[in-house]
Amino acid sequence: MARPSPSAELSPYAEFRRGEWARLRGATPLTLSEAELDALRGVDGHVSLEEVADIYLPLSRLLNLYVAAAQQLYRVTDTFLGSPAAKVPYVIGVAGSVAGGKSTTSRILQALLARWPDHPKVDLVTTDGFLYPNRVLEARGIMHRKGFPESYDVRRLIRFLGEVKGGAEEASAPVYSHLIYDIVAGEELVVRRPDILIVEGLNILQTGTPAPDRPARVFVSDFLDFSIYIDASERNLEAWYIQRFQRLRETAFRDPTSFFHRYAVGMSDDEAIAFARDVWSTINGVNLRQNVLPTRDRARLILQKGKDHRVERVRLRKL
Repeated sequence: MARPSPSAELSPYAEFRRGEWARLRGATPLTLSEAELDALRGVDGHVSLEEVADIYLPLSRLLNLYVAAAQQLYRVTDTFLGSPAAKVPYVIGVAGSVAGGKSTTSRILQALLARWPDHPKVDLVTTDGFLYPNRVLEARGIMHRKGFPESYDVRRLIRFLGEVKGGAEEASAPVYSHLIYDIVAGEELVVRRPDILIVEGLNILQTGTPAPDRPARVFVSDFLDFSIYIDASERNLEAWYIQRFQRLRETAFRDPTSFFHRYAVGMSDDEAIAFARDVWSTINGVNLRQNVLPTRDRARLILQKGKDHRVERVRLRKL
C-alpha cells in the first residue's frame, strides 16, 4: 500500500474526490425538486440535481452535525453558568470570487438546511448590502474599487453580526439591488434570531494585519462558526464572468431601469465581451489575487470546481 506523500501528511485538510465525498451523504434524502432547484440557480443555472445529491447533500449532513454539536455546547455552558439556555444562531460564511457561484451555493444550502428538523429557520444575508452607497464611493474616488475591502462599511457589518451572535431579538441589514447597482434607500432586511445564518461575500475571511501602534481588531471571520470557500482557477472564473455578463445583457440589462441598460442596447457582442474582459483584468481579477484568494486556506471547507462548474474535489479542514 502506497504511503501518502509528505505534503499530504502535512496538509491541514483532508481531501476527497467527488465520488468519495458523495458517499458521505449516507441516507440523507434529496428533498429538492427540479422546479425548486431551478428557482435557486439564478442567472448562472449550472447546478444540477446530481450536483446537489453528490456535493450539497453530504455538506448539509455535515453542517447539521456541526450545528447539533454547537447547540449542545451552548446548553452545557448555560448549565455550568446556571443561566437559561440562550438561542445563538449558527453562522456559516460562504466566500470566493465573483462568478464563482457563491450566491447559488448559499441559496441551495439555505433550502437544504431548512429541511432538517433541528434548525428549520435559516436566513441568508449577502455582504453586498454593506457596500457603501454609490454616492459615498464616488465622493471617495473609489467607485472603480467596488467589491474591494475599502468599499464596505465593515463597522456596520461587524455590528450586525455582533447583534446576531449576541442573541438580539432582531438585527437589520441594508439591502443592495443589482438592478440599480446601489444600496436601496430606506429598505432593510431584518433577521429575527434564526437557527442558522448564512453570510455570503467576497471578503468575509479576511483578517488583515493590525498596525504595531493599534490593538488587534475584530474581523468578520471572528463571528463565523463554519466557513466555505468556492474555489476555481482564474481562467475559469474569468470565462464564467464573461459568460454571465453576456447572459445578463440578454435578460436583466434589458430593463430600462437597470444601471447596466446601456450595455444591453449600445454595444455589439464583440464590444461587450471586450468590456467584460477589461472589467475582469482591471477590477475583479485584481481583487481576487490581492484580497480574495489569499483567504482561501482560512476556510473550514473548500469546494474546488472544474471547467464545467462541477465540484471535483472537496477539502475539509482537519479538527
